[in-house]
Amino acid sequence: MTHITKGANTPVPAGLLRVAVVRRKAPGTPAVEVSALLLDAAGKVRGDADLVFHNQPVHPSGAVRHVGTGDSGEQLAEWLELDLPRVEASVQRVLIAGSCDEGTFGAVPGLAAQTVAPDGSIVAHYAVTDASSETAFVLGEFYRRNGEWKFRAVGQGYDSGLAGLATDFGIVVAEAPAPVAPVMNTGVAKTSAPPVAVPPPATAVSMPATVVSPPAPVVSPPSPSTGPSPSWGSAFFDFEPYVRSGNGSSKITMDIPFPPDCGPVIMEARVEGYQWIQVQIPGRDDTIFCHDLPEHQGRVLFVPPRKGGPLRLKVSCSGHWKLTVLPLSAARPFDAETVKGSGPEVLAYTGGAADLKVRATDKHSGWFQLNCHRGDTPDELKHPERLVHAWNGKRVKETVRITEGPILLSIDKSRHHWELTTTPLPVRDPAKGRESGVYKGRGEKTITLVNPRPGRPALVEYDFPGAEANYSLEVKVLDEYGDEDEWLVGTRHGTRGVAMTFSNGAAERTVRVKHSGDWTLRLLPEEEAPLITGPVEGKGNTVLRWPGPPTLMSVKRTSLGKEGKLAAYAMNHPFGKSVIIADTNERRRPVLGPVFVDPGGSCFVIVNAVEGTKWRLEPEPLSAAPVLGARTQDGWYGVVRHIGAESELVAAGTSGILHIYELDENLFPKRKITGSSGPYRVASSILHVRALGEWVIELRG
Repeated sequence: MTHITKGANTPVPAGLLRVAVVRRKAPGTPAVEVSALLLDAAGKVRGDADLVFHNQPVHPSGAVRHVGTGDSGEQLAEWLELDLPRVEASVQRVLIAGSCDEGTFGAVPGLAAQTVAPDGSIVAHYAVTDASSETAFVLGEFYRRNGEWKFRAVGQGYDSGLAGLATDFGIVVAEAPAPVAPVMNTGVAKTSAPPVAVPPPATAVSMPATVVSPPAPVVSPPSPSTGPSPSWGSAFFDFEPYVRSGNGSSKITMDIPFPPDCGPVIMEARVEGYQWIQVQIPGRDDTIFCHDLPEHQGRVLFVPPRKGGPLRLKVSCSGHWKLTVLPLSAARPFDAETVKGSGPEVLAYTGGAADLKVRATDKHSGWFQLNCHRGDTPDELKHPERLVHAWNGKRVKETVRITEGPILLSIDKSRHHWELTTTPLPVRDPAKGRESGVYKGRGEKTITLVNPRPGRPALVEYDFPGAEANYSLEVKVLDEYGDEDEWLVGTRHGTRGVAMTFSNGAAERTVRVKHSGDWTLRLLPEEEAPLITGPVEGKGNTVLRWPGPPTLMSVKRTSLGKEGKLAAYAMNHPFGKSVIIADTNERRRPVLGPVFVDPGGSCFVIVNAVEGTKWRLEPEPLSAAPVLGARTQDGWYGVVRHIGAESELVAAGTSGILHIYELDENLFPKRKITGSSGPYRVASSILHVRALGEWVIELRG
């Protein structure tokens, strides 16, 4: 089961899904009516039929149905069915909502939404923990993302009931003469469609009892006044502190209802005098505490068992001890220029990007380690970045750079008295970037690039001085849901070069720069991309223009050495998406690939390489592609032609990764031929082979 929290999202299988809105059975609990709203790209319904509820149980497309209620004995569930492949192309989102006519959602115990796959497994479970006076609630939404479907936990309430909720999404609510469900009228003529048979209620009631399983542990959302930052919000497990104390060594159980795959939490240990304490989770190699604590106390981050449930601990100590388990919201605030302390500690930094001076002036044996935890999800916080590491009693005197908050700083396994001091980094005015097209910064930042010519693509010249071409250097594009798409990565694009942006002509795009040092992004007009008129040589990441028509192109790495990633892509505006020409797979032999050209667009050739990699591109005629014989053998990327009658094609590759695409007249991949070895029927055509090793193609007939 995948538990998600408010604001989080998860992929769902694109098939027939069932959605249950569940609540615990209890005397006096108000009834919950469930509905679904089908929304277009503007976030509005298109007509009356786009609201599906108990009085209008089937959408004309048959993609969404209200199928009744179920009762497991301890819980009630109201069920919807979603057939995602049947959702019309104009529908971008399907909202799952509920309403209470005789009470508020704060009085509904155990409220949750869970999505069930055809095999009965629960692929998404969202427990509502912060409902109060709302009489209508958007629990979640299914939305399209890059041709796939995702579910997002929304958790937005309305005090104005279903009528207020419906109004927000384009439904005009007419007053009803009797206290029944609102009569919805959008003012748009209803679409005509053949009637769809509604399954009898018994079908819904007979759902497996395991589907209406007990929801995830109900937890309270963290209070913004006590948490390190409101942006961490309910994505992290929050709870009241749990305290246990004792004398000497023992095994204990702390009955904390941790959900599965919970993110880090805090443990505080206190001892009397200079007593040694060790705290372990049985069955795990790591220890939580292993200290004689200065000032007799300390706090560390630890990850509870991934299966959730109570916490079992083994405590070793020769004296009196006290353990307290706390949520992340209890981290010590770090919002001043200087903070002092001793031993292990967990701090929540909420300031801007800064240089952090770390001092531990007293000399002790053992080590001092400072880690940085950052991210928007519990899983991201599990993997810290080590900032300072000192061993064997060395004095700590270092300055490191930290990104803007909220981040967690954990001083791990320290016996030192320490002092942390921040010096803010200069803040650049983002308005200057919009005016000049030059965006500069230092450290991790989220910025919005503004297209100087909306409707047209642009180039971006990037520079990360002093950086290494590795995975720690990233620039990602953020969409309206907060999802990230990879754009620039040090391992593939290097630390400086030219890349493509606004490929579909968008007016602006939000990007997140992940780099600890200085950086510059400079927008350039598309005309500054050099025009390819024949063979061209260069090095590093760049963008070129190809005037057409569709052609083949030879791609070769000319720099010496055994390593050097090089790949080329064709991107047509306004098509907006790139299609690979060839990947050399770090080899130095020429690779032939197709450059597709949209007759109504502009064609760009994008070369991906780090700054030290040299390359050569050369346009080639279609006749440069070899003709398939009865048996054709080659390796890696390439283009071949089948010029005979329709035949059966059988293919095999040594690496197990082999894809063959049939190209159209513009050299665009119109059909993927291989999903297995075959055979496949192919007519006279040009084929693009993509493989990571040797391959052989046989024609039969």
